[in-house]
Amino acid sequence: MSSPSSSLKFLSASESQAIDEELFSSGGFSVDQLMELAGLSVAQAVWEEYGSGKCGSGEDGASTTVLVLCGPGNNGGDGLVAARHLTHFGMKCAVHYPKPTKRDLFDRLVLQLNNLHVPFVPDLPASLEQYDVIVDALFGFSFKGAPRPPFDHILNLLRDTKTSPIVSVDIPSGWNVDTGPGSDSFYPSTLISLTAPKLGARNFSGTHYLGGRFVPLDLAAKYGLHFEGLYKSSNQIIKLS
Repeated sequence: MSSPSSSLKFLSASESQAIDEELFSSGGFSVDQLMELAGLSVAQAVWEEYGSGKCGSGEDGASTTVLVLCGPGNNGGDGLVAARHLTHFGMKCAVHYPKPTKRDLFDRLVLQLNNLHVPFVPDLPASLEQYDVIVDALFGFSFKGAPRPPFDHILNLLRDTKTSPIVSVDIPSGWNVDTGPGSDSFYPSTLISLTAPKLGARNFSGTHYLGGRFVPLDLAAKYGLHFEGLYKSSNQIIKLS
């Protein structure tokens, strides 16, 4: 029996950018709409994989500690949204957001977390393994080049993490979107692709989810994206592998 991912197209960085641009133009979406839907998908996948007593000591997930690492772009915004939803789900979230984006949308996302008393961690510990789950929302498909401080240090901490599962949002941070991991890349336990999987994740061997159930039919057809029969009922995520 073939997996759901066998029928999906894997997108290049340029295709991903083009789809985003069309979602914002002819698709009629705003950035905050897509960020909210993407972040909700991430939260649902994290809960599905690690909630309800699957990770941590609480049977209801209330004792599961989650560190959300947020970068300065829209991928980081997805992480901020996910942290809010995970907190409402009952998980104990903390956020590391070293380079906040100076835009109203991101200011409001931070305010929403402050209103939920979600702690922002200014300095990371020497080991991230004190957390039950780590969410990597540092860099998205538009990131290029070598990571600069402080993100190079964060990637080193992720590489050194062996026991706590790492969940990457859309593409593992530091991976090339088209060609995949480099020689010094970390490998997450779980990947949550958004809109469609990326070419660089074609050989990803961990647990793989797809989220971002918002692509209009005509746009999906234009780029050869076939979601028919994959999303079930009201689910916002698909478990690909």
